[in-house]
Amino acid sequence: MSFSPKEIWKEFASSNIALVGIGIIAVLLCMSIAAFVTIPAETFREWNDPSSWLAYPKSALPAWINYFLPEKIPEHLILKPQESHQESGGVSVVTDVFVTDYQYDSFPSDFIYQYKAEYQGSPLVQLSVTRPDGLSSVLMSTSLPQSTSNTTFEAMLFSTDDSMKKNIQNKIKFLFPVDFVPSQDLVFSDLDQNKVLKGVYVFKVTVYDVSGNLTLDQSKFILGGKVYGFMGTDELRRDLAVGILWGTPLALFIGITVSIGSVVFGLVYGVFAGFKGRATDEVMMRFNDIIYAMPALPLLIILAVTIGNSIFLIVGFLVVFGWVGIAKVSRSMAMQIKTLQYVEASKLMGQKDFKIIFKHILPQLLPYAFASIAISVPAAITTEAGLSFLGLGDPAFPTWGQILHDASVYGAAERGLWWWILPPGIMIAITGLAFVFIGHAMDTIVNPTLRR
Repeated sequence: MSFSPKEIWKEFASSNIALVGIGIIAVLLCMSIAAFVTIPAETFREWNDPSSWLAYPKSALPAWINYFLPEKIPEHLILKPQESHQESGGVSVVTDVFVTDYQYDSFPSDFIYQYKAEYQGSPLVQLSVTRPDGLSSVLMSTSLPQSTSNTTFEAMLFSTDDSMKKNIQNKIKFLFPVDFVPSQDLVFSDLDQNKVLKGVYVFKVTVYDVSGNLTLDQSKFILGGKVYGFMGTDELRRDLAVGILWGTPLALFIGITVSIGSVVFGLVYGVFAGFKGRATDEVMMRFNDIIYAMPALPLLIILAVTIGNSIFLIVGFLVVFGWVGIAKVSRSMAMQIKTLQYVEASKLMGQKDFKIIFKHILPQLLPYAFASIAISVPAAITTEAGLSFLGLGDPAFPTWGQILHDASVYGAAERGLWWWILPPGIMIAITGLAFVFIGHAMDTIVNPTLRR
């Protein structure tokens, strides 16, 4: 039974399970667009560069976990500056101000000021804080290395510096023993006892320069915590939300490309073999049987190890091993269709074989092709995820399988780092389920038995 596109869509739209699948795919497409729009391209390229993630915490929980806990865990904050530039008595003063409303129930793990300065001479850098109770203290003063010409200098000021604790004690008088209390705890402690003083903290970095050509770049204040972002971080400090978002278009690319390539090639191959018949059919189907008999996963592992693990090579390998089943089914359909009267009439009118195949036979198989494409997508995604989990995927791309591989390498399951494991696993399952729903709906349209 053949259907017009309008009839196919009408049948498809009447299926609730198909609409659920379409809805899930629409969400995945929105996530893909969000990845391209909101995440800079260099973040994608720096996924496996450890130096790019130094400002992030290691193995931090997702920030939303605080909504379910009685006591709020400190969030890892990366603060951007409010910058000002002034001239006073021949001295150039550059000021970066960082403001945070600290409302957590425990102390930060540390704090770091990171900057990049372009200067001449030896500017003075001064870091100070104003607490919610109005008390202020200079935390650190240091001079940049002397330079007689314009130079660029990158550095960090750490809360673990010994001089910082002494400066705090000289300015702020605490009423509890502070000998073994770290600097960051003193900054965020109340005066009576070593408990968190909640409220607005203002950290100010002031740079004094007499040369008049000082510029500050890439200035940021990092307040260390144990929760970060929507998905948390992994052992390599990478923001897992970036990996999950970038993994979405990659999964769709792999699944859809492999399924379309496999179905199109298998469909044309099987229809041509069934239409030609005799020796041509025999030779082509014996070759099909050889490919079908090969163990796909072991061969994919061997090919990935020997030839390469580029994501484009993996897609090609999956297409090579994915078309054989489609070819068998389309061959049997073509053998039935070629006996119909309009096909026989086309032969008698002298139409060429390729024209008959592409004009009269293949259009009859389009509903089956659409169903096969939808059903083939989950297999392609899970196969790539399996290869990546085994360490044979392309490490340059943050696919969901690659994230699970890294979680396995660093023992995330044993350490209870569930936010490193569950999100990519759930995304693989949901994506596969969406295409299964669509494939099932299309299969119901194509298969008369299921329609009854």
